[in-house]
Amino acid sequence: MEAKSRTLEITVLSGEDLRIDNKSVKRNAFVVVWTDTYGYKSTKMDAEGGSFPCWNDKLVMDMPMHTRFVTLQVKCKASGAGDKTVGVARIPVTDFIGGISPDTRLQLLSYRLRDSKGLKNGIVNVSVRVKEPLQACSSQAKVSVLDHIPIDGRKDFGVVAGIPIWNGYPSTSLFR
Repeated sequence: MEAKSRTLEITVLSGEDLRIDNKSVKRNAFVVVWTDTYGYKSTKMDAEGGSFPCWNDKLVMDMPMHTRFVTLQVKCKASGAGDKTVGVARIPVTDFIGGISPDTRLQLLSYRLRDSKGLKNGIVNVSVRVKEPLQACSSQAKVSVLDHIPIDGRKDFGVVAGIPIWNGYPSTSLFR
């Protein structure tokens, strides 16, 4: 059976030079992370960081297999007026899945925030890792390879590596 989602571990680290209407954010910045229309989580508010907040909040979320972007929305709690959006960054899933390094490797990423007019409004720094689901295995597969390595000269549980030999190699082959 094919999985319908992956577990995403995203740590929202910090922000840099956050602005609203070209003025530095004073306090109460937080980030909402969206993996799809209904799947979102939020960081805690940084009451003291101003325009350079530090959250260091780890959010573990389900990310549907069809997800193409993870959206980070940086907001600021305004007194009496509700929440104001500082800026948005859309992270392509291809930035941390399907590249040269394994998907489960921790990726440190920084993205430019854009406001509703498309203007630069700061930077958000995150780390992302896709957590591999645990696979069920038989009781025979649970035995560690280390359990079969000879200790103190005993040769009764050695590991053997086989190399296939075929007759049909051309005479110019390295394998003769």
